[in-house]
Amino acid sequence: MSAQVLTREPEAPRPAKPAAGPSPRTGVDLGRWGLRSLAFLYLGVMVAVPLAAVVQKGFGGGLASVRDALSQLGARQALILTIEMAGAVAVINACFGTLLAYVLTRYRFPGRRLLSGMVDIPFAIPTLVTGVMLVALYGPHSPIGAFLVRHGVHVIFARLGILIALLFVTLPLVVRTVQPVLLEMDRAEEEAARSLGAGRVATFRRVVLPHLRAGIVAGGLLAFARALSEFGAVVIVSGNIIGKTLTAPVLIAQLITGFKPEAAAAIGAMLFGLSFVLVLVVERLTGRRERPA
Repeated sequence: MSAQVLTREPEAPRPAKPAAGPSPRTGVDLGRWGLRSLAFLYLGVMVAVPLAAVVQKGFGGGLASVRDALSQLGARQALILTIEMAGAVAVINACFGTLLAYVLTRYRFPGRRLLSGMVDIPFAIPTLVTGVMLVALYGPHSPIGAFLVRHGVHVIFARLGILIALLFVTLPLVVRTVQPVLLEMDRAEEEAARSLGAGRVATFRRVVLPHLRAGIVAGGLLAFARALSEFGAVVIVSGNIIGKTLTAPVLIAQLITGFKPEAAAAIGAMLFGLSFVLVLVVERLTGRRERPA
């Protein structure tokens, strides 16, 4: 009887263990935190640190620094004038900027693209150039300026010139804040109101305006904050007359050149505080509008 030879089948090779290292999840987390850290670092270096330096420089002496800043020649009048002009600009551009945004969104006409592009011109040109343009247009030696002077209307070296310069600079802020709200609106409500006999004015007031209130307020507050800090156009058209046409940003420049950096920083910190509060309000309004239902 022959011996039976038993053969053993070879075992299948076992899969090799993966090399030790960070998991894909860990790599994603590290990349995410790296991007966040880089963004926060850039924001801190470019924005937070300079602002903290201004606040520390201006309020380093407490209320005494504020009193010293406000005791500078023309400081109180400059702050009051700046706030008054910014408030007037916010109201006027909130009205006409909303009207312009509505026309650009709801109507189709020749030159519409050109008109829309013109809205952004104040963003594209330096504000100093804006001041030069206004002097060339409304100066006493120009045809329009001479005509206005003969009728007792002074633009250059007067408050009216400051107002016009600020209106020009801040108009795009209102238009570009209100326009996206109009584009997102469902036009079925407007068409339903028109089909029921409502006119264009009634439709705008009762249907469109309630949807635009947050956008209008946000655009107006942005215009207000921007007007508080305008320097380039104002320094040319205002004449910088103490107690009459001197604004706070121009006063800050004068204090710096007069070797009074503490007073300049204090006034700048006050303007920054007011602008910061307005920006927070705008962020809350726009965030509420963009939050999904």
